[in-house]
Amino acid sequence: MIKKMINTKNKLTRRAFMKTAAGASAACSLPLFSLGLDGAPLEEKYVREAKYYEKLGEKKIKCQLCPQECRVADLERGTCGVRENRGGIYYTLVYGNLCSANIDPIEKKPLFHYYPTTTALSVATVGCNFVCRFCQNWEISQKRPEQVRSFELFPAELVRLAKARNCKTVAHTYTEPVVFFEYMLAGAIQGKKEGVPNVMISNGYIKEKPMRELCKYLGAVKIDLKAFTEKFYKDMCAGKLQPVLDTLKVLKDEGVWFEIVDLIIPTLNDSKQEIEAMTKWIVKELGPDVPLHFSRYFPTFMLKNIPPTPPDTLHRCRQIAVDNGLKFVYIGNLVSDAENTYCPKCKKLLIERLRYRVTVPGMSGSQCKYCNEKIPGCF
Repeated sequence: MIKKMINTKNKLTRRAFMKTAAGASAACSLPLFSLGLDGAPLEEKYVREAKYYEKLGEKKIKCQLCPQECRVADLERGTCGVRENRGGIYYTLVYGNLCSANIDPIEKKPLFHYYPTTTALSVATVGCNFVCRFCQNWEISQKRPEQVRSFELFPAELVRLAKARNCKTVAHTYTEPVVFFEYMLAGAIQGKKEGVPNVMISNGYIKEKPMRELCKYLGAVKIDLKAFTEKFYKDMCAGKLQPVLDTLKVLKDEGVWFEIVDLIIPTLNDSKQEIEAMTKWIVKELGPDVPLHFSRYFPTFMLKNIPPTPPDTLHRCRQIAVDNGLKFVYIGNLVSDAENTYCPKCKKLLIERLRYRVTVPGMSGSQCKYCNEKIPGCF
């Protein structure tokens, strides 16, 4: 849900916006702004020619950004709703046209091994290349640009705002950053120049070439591995599993820090066989050091007939992952000791988490201060 901070029907100038945003007090999950009018016409300043598409003739195009590979006729849009064919040229409609911006703990992404205790300026445009029946942000992910309140924030201003608010990183999150690829890429390039890493919080549904281009500039990536069966991806997400697995392999190959989240939904993706297969695949293909987060599901959007995930189910999944060799396995959306990071060698407490209250009692730089074991990640 987009939270409104400034109650006005008038657009702020860029200078006035930056002054207002920089002067507000920082807090966890602080909504920075929410401007614009529902149903407002698109402005051309947010329109840029899209990357990664193929011209097919007769003014038709084929998108090559994600595995949906949308074939889009003139004056139509792709599945994501934010990319439009105009006379045989494909355009993104949301470059700098954001629907949400907040200051979040990096742990909320969740990224547990990436500069813990720091904050991220978290931003999103509308749109997604999935239709997940359990999406918690469906009010913005399943909308088109004309249907939400929005505000202007171009990449250079994005990085300046992160610095002004003492945010270590910029996070592209909430909806699906793949669909606002051009904006995320520009923000990541600008951030790398100015020492503000950008992170991508994604479903991983992106083709190899654009993902490798992003990897040159991103600081870290979190991938939602929503299940380990093609049936789940088809029925629950309108997508496919294999391209997500391919993205994870690309991240490993490129050496970008990444973590994985699996939202456990009772009866749909929580079987012992599926968790066994998934965690064995992660160890074999990605290695035992990849942090894996099992997250608790709560009924929402189009999937309200299944009750919340029992805590015992989450702990069972975690134990399977540990037994199969993963060293850093966490439980999310549930307060427990499984939020903490322990040294895989001496088992001492390294990072203690109680929701988003985080302390680091056992780390010395990137090592366990008790046994000097190197802990993977960025600290």
